[in-house]
Amino acid sequence: MSDSSQVTLSNPSSGGNPGDGHHHRRRLGVFGKLRTYLLTGILVTAPFALTVYLGWLFIEFVDGKITPLIPPRYNPETYLPFGVPGLGLVVLVLCLVIIGWLTPGFLGRQVIGLGERMLTGMPVIRSIYGATKQIVETVMSQQKNAFREVVLFEYPRRGSWALGFITGITEGEVQHITTDDTVNVFLPTTPNPTSGYLLFIPRKELVVLNMTVEEGIKMVISGGIVTPPDRRSLEEQDEKKVGPARRDNRTIPNTAAAVDTTSKKAS
Repeated sequence: MSDSSQVTLSNPSSGGNPGDGHHHRRRLGVFGKLRTYLLTGILVTAPFALTVYLGWLFIEFVDGKITPLIPPRYNPETYLPFGVPGLGLVVLVLCLVIIGWLTPGFLGRQVIGLGERMLTGMPVIRSIYGATKQIVETVMSQQKNAFREVVLFEYPRRGSWALGFITGITEGEVQHITTDDTVNVFLPTTPNPTSGYLLFIPRKELVVLNMTVEEGIKMVISGGIVTPPDRRSLEEQDEKKVGPARRDNRTIPNTAAAVDTTSKKAS
């Protein structure tokens, strides 16, 4: 009798408290909910916290460069017992506004012209200044179509696709020595889209996407985790502009998927 009772007590399947399993499952359920709440809180606060942190770093960087240049008699921090965050950023914005206001005038044009003549007279500096000025004017000008279209093209091999941004129509020597009408395409790297490759691709091998440049950049930065929705109609979604991958054969049809980028930009 004693042996059988000991066996019965030591075997959880034959005895024990039937409520232990229920409490165990309930405890696991509580921990699961807490884990879900924790992940939800991270997803909600992480983008906000990262944005605030990067913004604060930028403000500190600008303040550290601009604030020491303010004369002490005009610096509010001279009379206050504490620092003024963003003071350097405000001063920088005001200076840029004043420069933009003075530039169209006679005096502003004379000063800008004198500065450009000084920079273009230096052998190394003139190359850097010329390239930088051209890039800034291309990006900032509203008349250019730089970084305004997202395209899909085969890279680095047939059947493998990459996301790029049209920066303009190929001109000059590069276009003159090529048979096809080529387009300048910037291929960004992940997760840093500021670096990448400049490719000259025939426009008939490009598929222009409907997603915005901002959505394309988000997709590149996230490594494909953030995918923008397809806002086209159901009929357009059913239309396949790209054929199946067949080894080294071109997968873009010559008719349906040919993109006349020149006519689009001219319109």
